[in-house]
Amino acid sequence: MKTITWNQQVVKKNNTSLVFRTVTQQEPISRADIAQASGLNKATVSSLVNELLDKQLVYESGPGESSGGRRPVLLHYNHAAGYSIGIDVGVNYILGVVTDLKGKIIAEHHVNMKNSSFEFVMEQVKATIQTLMKDLPNSPYGVVGIGIGIPGIVDKQGKVLLAPNLGWKNCDIKQPIEKEFELPVIIENEANAGAYGEKQFGVGKKSNDIIYVSAGIGIGVGLILNNNLYQGLSGFSGEMGHMVIQMNGAPCSCGSKGCWEAYASEHALLNKAGVEKDATLELLIELATKNDVNAIELFKEIGQYLGYGINNIINTFNPEQIIIGNRLAMAKEWIEQPLLDIVYSHALSFQQKDLQINFSEHSTHSAALGVAAFTAESFINRELKEY
Repeated sequence: MKTITWNQQVVKKNNTSLVFRTVTQQEPISRADIAQASGLNKATVSSLVNELLDKQLVYESGPGESSGGRRPVLLHYNHAAGYSIGIDVGVNYILGVVTDLKGKIIAEHHVNMKNSSFEFVMEQVKATIQTLMKDLPNSPYGVVGIGIGIPGIVDKQGKVLLAPNLGWKNCDIKQPIEKEFELPVIIENEANAGAYGEKQFGVGKKSNDIIYVSAGIGIGVGLILNNNLYQGLSGFSGEMGHMVIQMNGAPCSCGSKGCWEAYASEHALLNKAGVEKDATLELLIELATKNDVNAIELFKEIGQYLGYGINNIINTFNPEQIIIGNRLAMAKEWIEQPLLDIVYSHALSFQQKDLQINFSEHSTHSAALGVAAFTAESFINRELKEY
């Protein structure tokens, strides 16, 4: 009897997920059209829709166009049922967003930092979350969780094992934040989050195999393979910023020499600029906008080095799409063509067929949107499991 009950629960959960997914993907949609699209009978669909209505995860509007007979009531995904917080922790900034359950940004908060110590950053993250939680519109579930993207190696339990550009080792963010805000917390590598953000909301929507290159102070890579985020055996995939492109080359924050990010990152750009310590990416973009020859040449060199690393990635993965995101995407105007010139002159010709190379649609926001999406999906999965 227990086996039958358990099987019934599994079937009901799967059917509920199918009905809910059909609504989110095809809204507005009638009960009859859900039954047709899902293959479930009308009575089952009606019962499950009523439970989703009770949960306030969907809502009705009406009526739609009739194909004969009574006009149908239409169903919509209630993406304002709750809100998700996404935090992108950079080396010199924190970006926080609040989104609805469909990824629309409701509010955002940005902090510039010169101190990347764990204790300082934790206080800034907490302050950012508190700011984002103020004055949100009323909703049935309120804030459903917090996602945090970190530029480093994160294990499957959410512990930051190594974030070399932050100077962190074996740091626990998840437990303190959960305790402080009494909300579920997801910690993820920021490049994985950026890849997912672009897949869900950006230029990667139509692609199944995406390599997302997060080009900021360091370089990380997020992999979407066969339409799924690839994290590797222990969750450590994508550390391609530390592939060696120059034997006995420039020292890297990871302790090695000649790493890709030592030549193609924002940190490399500022080192090459050789100007006063207050030089920033924004200042160099401003100079390039004014046709400053030195700034344009710096961006050209960074674009070329990005191209060399991307060429290696293309020849390794044969992806459908490469997306360049994070802060260096703001300099697209000056780094895109040098990057493309290197790729198209070095990548194997048959690897280039049907390949798309794009810059991020959301630039600096991809990772924050990605971790917010992880959090929203985790909430939905928890709610659907209760059936």
